[in-house]
Amino acid sequence: MKKILLASKAILGAGLILIFLNSCKNETKQEDPKEVAEDANEAKFDTIDSKEDDSEFLVDQAEINLAEIEIGKLAQQKSTNAEVKKFGKMLVDEHTKSASEVSALAKAKNFTLPTSLTEEGQEEYNKLNEKSGLDFDKKFADMMIDGHEKAIDKLQKASKDAHDADVKQWASNNIAPLTAHLEHAKMLKQNLDKK
Repeated sequence: MKKILLASKAILGAGLILIFLNSCKNETKQEDPKEVAEDANEAKFDTIDSKEDDSEFLVDQAEINLAEIEIGKLAQQKSTNAEVKKFGKMLVDEHTKSASEVSALAKAKNFTLPTSLTEEGQEEYNKLNEKSGLDFDKKFADMMIDGHEKAIDKLQKASKDAHDADVKQWASNNIAPLTAHLEHAKMLKQNLDKK
């Protein structure tokens, strides 16, 4: 009986050591900032679907602003085309302004936003950063057209479907500026395609 008790203690001790060692593994894969923000909002507003939908919209807008700012900076650094550099600067300026508006609105509504580039945003940035010269400029213009078309769709949807009046108003107010960005990007692409 004593041997069984001793053996069971040894097995239990070994099991606890394995559990302890397993929990001490330092595998801290950083979570995507967008997922962290969405999870925080979901926890806060789990029973209020309307707030959760509006928070998702603002999380998306914050993600777009962060990506546009970084890509705009990259265009200013890497491009040799004056128009691309100018467009990059405009992106940084406009999306920095938009980011502060989204941040203030989110704060007023108690929504959590991502504070750094998402995994998807970083991938897009890296793909663009691999290019140079005219290839860089063309890829940049294509990304701007695609990204602004998607962003405008989200704004139009929120301007109709957002539950919060302030969120709805902000979305409505930002359709025109983003449409202007899209038209600018299309003109930029036309000029680059001639080269």
